[in-house]
Amino acid sequence: MVKATSVLQTPTFKKAVKKLKPNQKNDLDLTIKALMASPNIGEQKKGDLAFLRVHKFKMNKQLTLLGYSFDDGALVLELMALGSHENFYRDIKRKK
Repeated sequence: MVKATSVLQTPTFKKAVKKLKPNQKNDLDLTIKALMASPNIGEQKKGDLAFLRVHKFKMNKQLTLLGYSFDDGALVLELMALGSHENFYRDIKRKK
């Protein structure tokens, strides 16, 4: 099993995290720890989003998507996006 040794955050992701309440941040932290332990739990996307993996989890009883990429060679987990399903993929395509 491969573990991520470092975690990078895009400016978009940092901005989304700043808006979270403390209990939401706790849910996110637990999810990030799970991703670091097992980066392959997210679903690999296809086509023009092939660079992206998405992990779905509950944050405050609401389904939330966490978009990230994982470079196996460098063991780096790059957190890219966080949000509800609405416009999630469209916004990622724009920022790519």
